[in-house]
Amino acid sequence: MTDDILRQQIDYYRARASEYDEWFYRLKRYDRGEALNQQWFDEVETVVQTLRGLGSFDHALELAAGTGIWTAHLAQMAEHVTAVDASEEMLTINVQKMHPAHVRYVQGDLFEWQPSEQYDLVFFSFWLSHVPPELTAEFLDKVFNAVRPGGHVFLVDSLPDESSTAADQSVTTSAQARQMRRLNDGREFQIVKIYYRPETLTPLLRAAGFEADVQTTRRYFIYAHGIKPVEPA
Repeated sequence: MTDDILRQQIDYYRARASEYDEWFYRLKRYDRGEALNQQWFDEVETVVQTLRGLGSFDHALELAAGTGIWTAHLAQMAEHVTAVDASEEMLTINVQKMHPAHVRYVQGDLFEWQPSEQYDLVFFSFWLSHVPPELTAEFLDKVFNAVRPGGHVFLVDSLPDESSTAADQSVTTSAQARQMRRLNDGREFQIVKIYYRPETLTPLLRAAGFEADVQTTRRYFIYAHGIKPVEPA
């Protein structure tokens, strides 16, 4: 069952690539009016400024890099960026946006892909919520192994607010961590979707080995920063 929904989830994001930015930039079905749109962008800026406040790095890794919304920030923060995504369509858009010589792209299923080195910063946005609960600990162990001692992890994800999704779609928080998503053309896909709160995300990051701090914005986002401890000499 898990394999089936993960395949469907990849198919969904491949098919959604050309319209993904409509969600983030509050366009078409995702336009919720001036006030709510501004609230969204203000909260995005809170997360961006927190991320940028971490400083500069030699090598950053972005998991589920998507269309490059956050790759653009990482490319300004790091001398080298490795961007990984399962969707060729997402990465194509990312490359078209970015064109930087210091971003290396890797197409790979994050449940199978393994890091070959350690990074100063590992970043992922709106991805942990799509990891099935039974695979979360294993995924976070992979992230921990990808971070060098003293390095950082940063993630941002969604809070369950009805105005965060399309106007013709509802936010559901099923016990089975499943959600039905609809594309502009009406096609529907079932995906994994978990809405974390600080009290549920913090222990997961700490169990993986990170010194973690988890925050939320007013209504739309949860974000976390963790540091991998340096082993005593």
